[in-house]
Amino acid sequence: MRRRRRCAPPMGTSSARAAERVRTRGDLRMSGHSKWATTKHKKAAIDAKRGKLFAKLIKNVEVSARVGGGDPAGNPTLYDAIQKAKKNSVPNDNIDRAVRRGSGEGADAVSYEEIMYEAYGPAGVAILIECLTDNRNRAVADVRTAVTRNGATMADGGSVQRLFDRKGIVTVPRTFEVEEGRRSVERTVDEDQLLEATIDAAVEDLRDQGDVFELVCDPNDLVEVRKAVQAAGLDYDSAEVSFVASFNQTVDDVDEATKLERIIDAVEDLDDVQNVYSNAEYSPQVEEALAEQE
Repeated sequence: MRRRRRCAPPMGTSSARAAERVRTRGDLRMSGHSKWATTKHKKAAIDAKRGKLFAKLIKNVEVSARVGGGDPAGNPTLYDAIQKAKKNSVPNDNIDRAVRRGSGEGADAVSYEEIMYEAYGPAGVAILIECLTDNRNRAVADVRTAVTRNGATMADGGSVQRLFDRKGIVTVPRTFEVEEGRRSVERTVDEDQLLEATIDAAVEDLRDQGDVFELVCDPNDLVEVRKAVQAAGLDYDSAEVSFVASFNQTVDDVDEATKLERIIDAVEDLDDVQNVYSNAEYSPQVEEALAEQE
């Protein structure tokens, strides 16, 4: 589920959107810039995005290990956090160190606090901001600055969160590769196959998001649904608890949508922010216009 242009997301979707769509900021067409300078600029922006994504995935591993212990076999949340980090190419050594830190091993053991912040953007869009931080004062100051400087307003506690429900989300790619002998073979899954694979699991909804399917369930049934997908020999991109909006707020003005994108980008760039959810739903015309801006 995309966390930006559909209801909540995911996109942990949140974090997850940043993994799937890396964008380079800045005007790279300035006169006097060589092709090599442009390439270096673009690579630096991509590397910066990748670095922020890695940091968020590592933090998620640390927190999962702290809450449920450092053994993935007995801690499904940690198992899924590790799998997500691996699928996004986080080195195994980094993951192992994160597990040790989260378990309280070593001198660099760290403890994070989960905080939710709430805001309203243009067109009355509700924005829910999920943070993991070791410094509450820094987190609230950074979030408030990013929100207000970009034209949104902070909301009273609970006024936005009540518009979202906690749901388990298992994201399954439409196409994936499997090893057959010494070669990789691409497989495709359709909606009927996925429904059949999870018929005995407690799936509440199946959503076609284009390149991926999203299986929605109660958070307590997340592991059951993920295991059903694996038992059917299918791949999955992530299995995590997210916030899903109870209703969508349609945005059909390009300027308002562009402003909302800028707000969410600014918040997502903060080190303490793990996921950003909104209930925005863009009209087809707005989706097309935003795609042309990228």
